[in-house]
Amino acid sequence: MSERGRTRAFLVMEVMREALAKDPKETIHLEVGQPSSPAPRKVREAASAALQGEEKLGYTEAAGVRELREKIAGHYKTSYGVEVDAGSVLVTTGSSGAFIVAFTGAFDHGDRVAMASPGYPCYRNILEALGVEVVELPVGEETNWQPTRAMLEEAMKGGKIHGLILASPSNPTGTILRSSEMQDLCSCCSTHGIRLISDEIYHGIIMEGRADSALQFKKDAVIINSFSKYYSMTGWRLGWIVCQDPQLAQSFENLLQNFFISAPTLSQLAGDPSSLLRLPLTDLLLTRLLLLFLVSSTLFAGIAAFDCIDELEQHVERYKKNREVLLNGLPKAGFHELSRPQGAFYIYAHVKHICKDSMELAKKILADCSVAVTPGLDFDLSRGGEFIRFSFAGATQDMERACEKLQRW
Repeated sequence: MSERGRTRAFLVMEVMREALAKDPKETIHLEVGQPSSPAPRKVREAASAALQGEEKLGYTEAAGVRELREKIAGHYKTSYGVEVDAGSVLVTTGSSGAFIVAFTGAFDHGDRVAMASPGYPCYRNILEALGVEVVELPVGEETNWQPTRAMLEEAMKGGKIHGLILASPSNPTGTILRSSEMQDLCSCCSTHGIRLISDEIYHGIIMEGRADSALQFKKDAVIINSFSKYYSMTGWRLGWIVCQDPQLAQSFENLLQNFFISAPTLSQLAGDPSSLLRLPLTDLLLTRLLLLFLVSSTLFAGIAAFDCIDELEQHVERYKKNREVLLNGLPKAGFHELSRPQGAFYIYAHVKHICKDSMELAKKILADCSVAVTPGLDFDLSRGGEFIRFSFAGATQDMERACEKLQRW
């Protein structure tokens, strides 16, 4: 086995595998960050129309269907007031494909890249597989679980920092950087020649305040986003990169050609109603869909997924209710120290008073209660044994049942 092949397991997937082996009627999934709702109705209808057409659904350009890239670029103007050229947008196989391409194209073997700890484990695992040194910035409640400029400057004393990965809202804590904090970190990166990669996959799922895009403060920031979370399209494997550095963007496209050829074609067509113009109008369903998309182009320039805001905002309202259920119910079960998420759909809970090994605790809760949770060791190698993460992306009644089970336990 190669050294790269010795990558750590993504523990949440290990927990999910064990949870799926249990009685599905009794098991409650608070482990994986996956919306319980299906893809938006118009997206599913567009996919159905594409499948009924006669188009081959073969490869697309490596950077994605042009119309979809244009609509994503328009989203930044509408949502953040930032001008983005469609040529700076690259469609990827989910955000995971975006991370692989961005980290490979932006950093060399031996480079030092900083990230918050706790933080999304796949950042660390992918970087380490590429031979990049991960510099952890230990964050906590005192900094709202987000890194600060002072932390980054302190890390520079150990040597050149080549990159910084930000996530706001974050995983596993759901916290958001204030505008001034985001601007400060962007300024620090510009001053010291640090490549900034901003993971904005949880934008749209906001309970308090607002989430800024790094593009508002740093034009050459690399932005990663996806249709998985806010748009409830995890299994469609569709994400994107925004990179306004032409040379780096070309490197990313070359890597996409070699690593993935192109993102899933059906997912791109479902996300891009203008592609229906290229399909034969052979039945009433497709005709109706075409008229629907032409008539109802509204927010975000008419992408099918972006044209379902009312439906998607109902999901966000559900997440808000779920958050309150857990914030009220978990302390009654003995989980008193909780992060207060402003976005995303996670709560990070301190459990040292219950158990010092979060993996063992997660296993015991699953065995005793049929409630699946994620051990903090996924997110923080040094302190994660004292924490577990609860996901509240599911149904509200599942949150209520989980609290009842944990309180009895």
